[in-house]
Amino acid sequence: MARKRNAGRARGRGAGTKLRILGALLLVAMIAGAWGWWHLRHWLPDRATYPMQGVEIGVDDGLVNWKSIKAIGADFVYIDASVSAFARDPRFVTNFEAARAEEMQVGAVHRYDPCQPAEKQAANFVTTVPRDPDLLPPAVDLDMLADDCPLRVSDAKVESELMTFLNQVETHTGKPVMLKVSRQFESRYGVAGKLDRNLWLERDRFLPGYGGRPWTMWTANSSFANEIAANGLRWVVVHP
Repeated sequence: MARKRNAGRARGRGAGTKLRILGALLLVAMIAGAWGWWHLRHWLPDRATYPMQGVEIGVDDGLVNWKSIKAIGADFVYIDASVSAFARDPRFVTNFEAARAEEMQVGAVHRYDPCQPAEKQAANFVTTVPRDPDLLPPAVDLDMLADDCPLRVSDAKVESELMTFLNQVETHTGKPVMLKVSRQFESRYGVAGKLDRNLWLERDRFLPGYGGRPWTMWTANSSFANEIAANGLRWVVVHP
C-alpha cells in the first residue's frame, strides 16, 4: 500500500512540474508577443537607409497637429482626397492648407472603386484636388475588388476603366499617377506588371515584394504609434 501511495505522489509531483513548465512557457510567449506588438507599433525604417519619410493622412485620423507631424520627422504627406465617384474626405481642404502652411510636400490620394465608371471617379478627384505643379504625383489607392459590384465587372473591364481614370487624372495634374496597390488587388488583377507607373506598396515592418518589380514608395508601418495619433499613423518611405 505504501508503494502505491508513493507512486501516486510521484505522479502528482510530475504532473505539477509539467503544469508549472507549461505555465512558464505560456508566460514567456505572452511577454514575447507583447514586446513584438509594441516593437512593431513603434518601429520606423532607418533614416540613413530611407532619407525621405512621410505619412498618409485621411478622415479616420481626425484633427491633425501639422507642426507635430513635421516635428517627428515627416518630410511629406499624402492626403486622402476622394473615394469612388462621389465621396470626398471632408477634411481634405483643411489638411491640404495646413500642410502647405508648414511647408511640407503634399500629394493627394483617390481610392478607386471598380464598380463605378472611371469618368465619374476622375471628375470627383479633379474637382477636389487643385491643378498645382508643386504637388507630388497623385496616387490611386487600388484595394477594392469588383466581386461585390451590383453588376458584374470583368477583370478586363477593371483594367480598361482604370486606364481611363489614369489618363484623365494625369491630364489634369500633368504628372503620372502612382499606383498604391494592395496585395489582394495585385493578386487578382496583376496591374503592376501591366501598367507602367511607379508603385506604392504596403507591408508592415518587412520589405514588400508582391509588385514583382521595384517600388517607389512603401507603407512601412500602417499604425505607427506616437503621441500625435492614438490609433497610429500610416508611415511611408521613399525608395532612395
